[in-house]
Amino acid sequence: MPNIPASPAVWLFDLDNTLHDASHAIFPAISANMNVYIARVLQGVDGAPTQAEIDAARTGYWRRYGATLLGMIRHHRVDAAHFLQETHDLGPAGSLGGMMKFERGLGRLLRRLPGRKILLTNAPRIYSRAVLRHLKLQRHFDRHIAIEDMRVHRQLRPKPSKLMLRRLLRKHGLAARRCILVEDTLANLRPAHQLGMRTAWITQYLRVVDPSGSASLPRMLKRPAYVDVKVKSVRQLPARLHRLR
Repeated sequence: MPNIPASPAVWLFDLDNTLHDASHAIFPAISANMNVYIARVLQGVDGAPTQAEIDAARTGYWRRYGATLLGMIRHHRVDAAHFLQETHDLGPAGSLGGMMKFERGLGRLLRRLPGRKILLTNAPRIYSRAVLRHLKLQRHFDRHIAIEDMRVHRQLRPKPSKLMLRRLLRKHGLAARRCILVEDTLANLRPAHQLGMRTAWITQYLRVVDPSGSASLPRMLKRPAYVDVKVKSVRQLPARLHRLR
């Protein structure tokens, strides 16, 4: 019987803290914007909130729902588009470039990885497009799936939603066993593994502070069972392909 070649891989790449160091300057700026936004919303309910109350809302919603935005929608009925626009406003055009920190040669890396590449990010489209432009990686991704695209039954379901991942597979005709999710966030890798995807955990940009300002650095940096490959940098992925097939 002739050998049947395996289907090409489909790489699902996260953006922030995977392809660039968002913790360097971008996440602190987004966190500060979230503080202002949350303070404005809470003030409309119970008077001027304390910083502790603002932090509790921001980090509490992030831990409970996987995204601060989801808690703001559920508990305060904020408009998702307005929240994303306000919190990801990083200043005048051109400011973003001065905030970015990343490795060189990422384009060459992506060319070395066999298969399609899809950007899968919980960030809004206008922001993630701007980041890709600064990274000069736009042409390496044949799809760009931002948080606005992550709706299931008209409800936002960003990562780590298993429902969203299952819908994504079905919508784009992807077999889970051919997909590889590349992420810095362990919580997003677990449901992908449960669906049958391969998983790669990127650790070099992990900090004590996450996008919502709470502790995100795992206490143990050992590779969990649901992670197929743990690497410091995406540049190490070609050498670990045998673990991702």
